[in-house]
Amino acid sequence: MIFRKSLRRDLSSSAGIVFATLFTIMVTTTLIRLLGRAAGGKVDTASVLPLIAFQSLNVMPVLLVLTLYVAVLMVLTRAYRDSEMVIWFASGQSTLAWVRPVLSFAVPFVIAVSAIAFLGAPWANRESAEYSKRFAQREDVSRVAPGQFRESGGANRVFFVESLSEDQAQVRNVFVSQTDGERLIIVVSAGGYIDNRPNGDRFLVLDKGRRYDGERGSAEFRLTEFERYGVRIEPKVSDLADDSTKLKSTFELLVDPSPRNLGELLWRISLPISAVLLALLAIPLAASNPRVGRSINLLVALLVYVTYSNLLSLMQGWVAQGKLRFEVGVWVVHAVLAVMVAVLFWRRMRLARPVLRRLIGRAPA
Repeated sequence: MIFRKSLRRDLSSSAGIVFATLFTIMVTTTLIRLLGRAAGGKVDTASVLPLIAFQSLNVMPVLLVLTLYVAVLMVLTRAYRDSEMVIWFASGQSTLAWVRPVLSFAVPFVIAVSAIAFLGAPWANRESAEYSKRFAQREDVSRVAPGQFRESGGANRVFFVESLSEDQAQVRNVFVSQTDGERLIIVVSAGGYIDNRPNGDRFLVLDKGRRYDGERGSAEFRLTEFERYGVRIEPKVSDLADDSTKLKSTFELLVDPSPRNLGELLWRISLPISAVLLALLAIPLAASNPRVGRSINLLVALLVYVTYSNLLSLMQGWVAQGKLRFEVGVWVVHAVLAVMVAVLFWRRMRLARPVLRRLIGRAPA
């Protein structure tokens, strides 16, 4: 049918443009944020690209839902603006005739959103947390960047290394500043290496250097020259929460129905449902009135989406805090939107009848 083929073609074209735009914005902002963290020594530079990939997969359900919503809204708004809707209505197509082709176009989006929300996103979050955890637990020296001052995991020691060997086991021209209460220790050395002991302890062994020992704020320091000096390396204990609900699989959330787990489960269930409801909502919202401007319906659609998304987040928070039962929070917001969709469809169809009568009455015999 020409009607469905034309609509499917327009929806596919608009969805591709919208998704490419949203995905580019997301990747750019994520890249800027991760590069800033990498420059500050909080993220390994070699992990920037994998972290971007994991973050992209994590936000992909929201991007797909928004892409579907905006694509349907743009295509139907253009149809109203170019008077194509008048032709379709005059051909016997009602507002309800758009439901089936829009839903058929939305089916792949809903399947993709469900698969990523229930399977892909938790895996991506676990991998991202594992990358961050491994970097946080690296030894002080392995986190040092040549030519930059770096603070140790315990925040009581500052390293400066002029250069590292290719295997990062040898360091040259080292400066170490360590505080212990009011005591200040400064060590400078021409070079050093990592010493692994049988009991698991690791030391940075410095060769041919000097140690300055004294009280902070005092001008009196004791100078000691050494041929070899060892500094114990203490791994930083990671403070990442391994029990984060975003890291758990959907099966783990179902097995342990705690309030926090149910809140995360509510959010994952809401994503595919919101894709269907927003696609249907875009059909009546796309109807534009030339007297009030062409962009007013787009502003209303944006306001509805923001309100709907915030209410879903609110329900998730209330369920996670135990303020609302999961059985209520999982459907109440969707039910309100579904009623709104039904009311808008009824209103658009009621308003369309007089217009069609006038068009038929003006048609030549």
